[in-house]
Amino acid sequence: MAKFHVIVERGEDGYLLSEVVELPGCRSQAKTQDALLERTREAIALYLESKDGVPRVEFLGLQQVEV
Repeated sequence: MAKFHVIVERGEDGYLLSEVVELPGCRSQAKTQDALLERTREAIALYLESKDGVPRVEFLGLQQVEV
């Protein structure tokens, strides 16, 4: 079983948004955290089925930058 890093944000409309760091373009949205995680798992499975052999991005960490 593979593990992925998921960034979760709240959109302006109140929906939760997820983005899978290692899989460019793999995103989902839902109204609740539980629904978001389930939909994100589904999105990952579909992504991996459709993108066979596509290299994954390596997650190194998050940085906060002050401007």
